Amino acid sequence: MSKVIGIDLGTTNCCVSVMEGGAVQIIPNKEGGRTMPSVVGFTEKGERLVGQIAKRQAVTNSSNTLYAVKRLIGRKFDSPEVEKMREVVPFEIVEAPNGDAHIRAVNEVHSPPEISAIVLQRLKQSAEEFLGDIVTEAIITVPAYFDDMQRQATRDAGKIAGLTVERIINEPTAAALAYGFDNNKSEKIVVYDLGGGTFDITILEINDGVFEVLSTSGNTFLGGEDFDQRIIDWLVDGFKEENGIDLRQDRLALQRLKEGAERAKCELSSVSETTINLPFVAADASGPKHVNAVLTREKFEELVSDLVESTVEPCQKALWDAKLQPEDIDKIILVGGQTRSPIVAKTVEEVFGKPPSSEINPDEVVAMGAAIQGGVLAGDIKDIVLLDVLPLSLGLETRGGLFVKLIERNSTIPLRNTMTFTTVVDNQQTVEIHILQGEREIASGNRSLGKFELVGIPPADRGIPQIDVTFEVDASGIVSVSAKDKMTGLEQAMQVTPSSGLAPDEIESLILEAKKSAEVDRQARDAIMTRNTVSTLIENTRKSLIEFGKDLPKEDQVEIKTVLAEAEKDIAEGDPEKMREAQARVEEVAGKLSDALMSLA
Repeated sequence: MSKVIGIDLGTTNCCVSVMEGGAVQIIPNKEGGRTMPSVVGFTEKGERLVGQIAKRQAVTNSSNTLYAVKRLIGRKFDSPEVEKMREVVPFEIVEAPNGDAHIRAVNEVHSPPEISAIVLQRLKQSAEEFLGDIVTEAIITVPAYFDDMQRQATRDAGKIAGLTVERIINEPTAAALAYGFDNNKSEKIVVYDLGGGTFDITILEINDGVFEVLSTSGNTFLGGEDFDQRIIDWLVDGFKEENGIDLRQDRLALQRLKEGAERAKCELSSVSETTINLPFVAADASGPKHVNAVLTREKFEELVSDLVESTVEPCQKALWDAKLQPEDIDKIILVGGQTRSPIVAKTVEEVFGKPPSSEINPDEVVAMGAAIQGGVLAGDIKDIVLLDVLPLSLGLETRGGLFVKLIERNSTIPLRNTMTFTTVVDNQQTVEIHILQGEREIASGNRSLGKFELVGIPPADRGIPQIDVTFEVDASGIVSVSAKDKMTGLEQAMQVTPSSGLAPDEIESLILEAKKSAEVDRQARDAIMTRNTVSTLIENTRKSLIEFGKDLPKEDQVEIKTVLAEAEKDIAEGDPEKMREAQARVEEVAGKLSDALMSLA
């Protein structure tokens, strides 16, 4: 089995790692960084930019630079979360024919799994360059509170990127694996994970290599992006009050404000105040207007206090579900870049009665844990057992629109459970199985995962037929459901493929497109390397001609100058084949020049 890479597909940044020689290695990206911005940009020329290079051009190309796409994955266009996001991002979020939230860039509509796949593909390339081998298997992490739709959509993204997703594991669980790896302690730990777009709280017990998740809770739409937005709103309101200009109508200005807000937030993790200085952010009849604001840590904490406070209830809920008290917890691990804010550490200490640990890197620990799980699956690690849980209850809609749970949240996975149902009217020959996920007692208040029908039930009085409905949840949290009529043995089953996912033909089409894009990227990279090689060769040859060429026959000097000039034209045109031919011609005259100079020496 080839190497299994571990990927933290974060809202703001992502990270990839691998087990090498019994240790976890963080794989650097093309720019040399250990994490990569989860940003994709599309240019008018049709180029795809990924990571830092995409983030750098966000100000000048804001409507076609996509970020925080993880917050859209597996969500409907009319959901409150998508509506909230539409109000603050500079790019256009549109409704797909099936009701999903998609994104428009350069007049093309893209699904969130497709955009995520572009990021994953770049991580895959980095891993292949690092390992010197093809990579096909991966462990991808998701927030613990992701439902089945969001997990399926993440798996689709991996498939589009050319990866076999061996396992989807929860981010806090991955962090615990990294913390507990090579650690023989027996202890109960809390993983408080506040990243760019999601919040999870997970309580685990580690004992002799067994990692058992006791409970999990959280919010899939709370994270650092919301903290940034509070600063942006503060800046916009202050600028409007001072200048009478509403910057919310200016996409370019908003993108600059976002970058300034993110930078200020990071600085306030280590200093008590910072200055946000954005010159020429707008203009009116009186001239250009600038943003120049001093943001203190005290003011920042005032702006985000309710966001931090909203993490307290899930923490208490997780303790309740695990049947533990704060004093039962041995260690609290902070995960996610937003946990660097002092107000977060302070709140965590207030909830659990002890300061959180800072011994692991919150930006890398999730990817490290995913790589460890990859090592377990590959057989490289044999003394670790992971027992994860289902974040939300699963069940069916029954008569009157009620929700009946077959599997309770925080049940250990993988698992299987069966419940017997019956008909509600006489001679009923068809039963609709409506699969739901959530905690509300009314079916309409929960997330619909899919429907199928069991047909051909023999006519009988209501209440007579016995229909066994079985739910299976695999180790990735993916759901399968079957229904069987006990009398006839007739059975119908489905793996839940949520409507928020992509149809199989769409996935295959996107896989082909991703492969094509990878080839285009390779060709572009080869063309750049050829251009650089030829440019250097031209420069060196011209330099030698200027310094020593005066002793050559006139016709040789003219020939060399002509070849160099033609080669420069070929470089300007950018055609790879012409550049390779130019390289051969320049190498030939450079060789003649060298031979001539040697003969004159």
